[in-house]
Formats: sequence, structure tokens, C-alpha cells
Amino acid sequence: MKRAVNAKSAAAQPVIAGFDHHRVPVADGVSLHTAVGGSGTPVVLLHGFPQTHLMWRHVAADLAADHTVICPDLRGYGDSDKPAATGPDTYSKRTMARDVVVLARELGYGRFALAGHDRGALVAFRAGLDHPGAVSRLACLDAPPTLDMWEALHGVSAAVGFHLYLMAQPPGLPERMIAASADAFFGHFLDLWSKDPGAVPEEVREVYLRACRGAVPSIVADYRASAGIDVEHDTADRAAGNRLRMPVTVLQQDWGAALGYDAAALWRAWAPDLRHTTVPYGHFMAEEAPAEVAAALRELMARRAD
Repeated sequence: MKRAVNAKSAAAQPVIAGFDHHRVPVADGVSLHTAVGGSGTPVVLLHGFPQTHLMWRHVAADLAADHTVICPDLRGYGDSDKPAATGPDTYSKRTMARDVVVLARELGYGRFALAGHDRGALVAFRAGLDHPGAVSRLACLDAPPTLDMWEALHGVSAAVGFHLYLMAQPPGLPERMIAASADAFFGHFLDLWSKDPGAVPEEVREVYLRACRGAVPSIVADYRASAGIDVEHDTADRAAGNRLRMPVTVLQQDWGAALGYDAAALWRAWAPDLRHTTVPYGHFMAEEAPAEVAAALRELMARRAD
């Protein structure tokens, strides 16, 4: 059962206006901090790196006019629980996707639309493959599937993903290096990946940095899983011919041109019912262009399945 979060603690930092905060148990010893608002058909929004659920603050408030909007902090991030990685599956996208399905069910929704950005997009993608009966619509923002991401990175162009290789290393060194200069490390991405620095105001930036400072081991474990068990899961699905059965929307920067691949074709191999859009915004598009992102999600939720 969900548990309400003390209003004082929620009010001490920026919040999504009009949303209630809960802690929802999703697995043994793991509860997700979750903001819920609005009414109507449900949509779950999953944040990316190095952020929390707060990245959806504008989009969520917009969608709440006619949808129940559910914004959790992923396992290992924000104010959600951060279990020690006792094996590769602790932070696999399969495990994190299961968290999301259980979360929605605990809130009373067996079927829901799902949108994810960055790391959240990888979790959403896995949820769509593993739980097609639960995920009615799927949106992925600015992150290709894990297997395709690794295949696209090569040569000097892979320098854009240096953090992927750093956090893929065995436990110990990455955690120590990042923890030694956490604000500089996580702040680097907030600066580099944004085309509109004003989209992440200082008080929100501090929420992100504070959350990341307290989550270095779990964030590294999440990324390490993406270089191991997540690739195994994607490879097995590709070999089996598994596909996303629901309508899918992809919004992404022009990574295809930057890394030398056909982005729409890559996605179409996984999602036959696809609408793929290359956008002019920076990586943090839900904060840089919230009206456009909200409109794309509304269009997705209005689509009929083929």
C-alpha cells in the first residue's frame, strides 16, 4: 500500500504543483517515491540521468488536466530506495520495469501509458517488451534501446558516451572517482546536454545534484547493468523477434546523423507502430520544450493501435 509523504519534507524543495507525494512499496525492501496528480486515464512518466521525477514538472502539470499522472523516482535515484547491488539483476532494466508495473498496480492501474526519458526510456522500453498487457502506449525520449546504443558507439564518436564506459567498469573505481567530485561530474552533463541553460533553474539543479550525491553507488550500478545484463536481455529479444506491440512515439535529437545510423529504421525494427521525430531541442527536452513534449504525449495517447 502507498504511504503519504510528510508534507513538510515535500515542501522543502521544488515540487510538481498540485501533486501529492507517496512512498509505494514495489519489491521486498524497495519503495518508490512518487508524485501523483490529476485525474483521468493514467500515464506514468520516468525520469532520466542525472535527474529525478522533478524533470517532468511542466509536462506533468499540463497532462494532469485530463490524465492521472504518475511520476516516480526510479529505484536507486532521488528519494526512492537504493538497495545495494547484490547481483547484476538488482538494477537491470527488467527489474526496474517490474517496479513500474507494480507501482501502477498498487495505485490502482493495471494498464497505463508510459513515457521515459534517457534512463527512464530504457526502463520504459523494457516494460513495453516484458509487460505488453500493462503498457498501452509507449514514448521514449532521447535514448535508443540499450543494445542499439552500444552498437552505435564506435571510434572517436564514442567519446560522447565516456560516462557509459566509466560506469561499466567493475565495482570500486568508478564509484570512488565519481564520489570524489560528484557535483562536477553530474553538473557536467546538466551543462553539456542542455541547449537552454535556463530550462533547469538553480533550485532544480540543486535538487538533482543533491540527489545524485547520495546515490553514486546505485547510479553506477544502473549504468553497469546496461553494459551487461541489459544487453543480454535485448539480444535475446532481438533473436526471438520480440517487438513492441503498442503504439510508440520516439522524440530524439539527431543522434543518427551524429553517430552514423538510421535512427528511424533502428526504432522501426523494434516498433512497427512508430512515430519517430527528430527534434531541435537539447537532451532535457521535457524542461526545454514542455509544451511540445506534452503535445506529443497527448497525440500518442489519442492514437489507435494498428
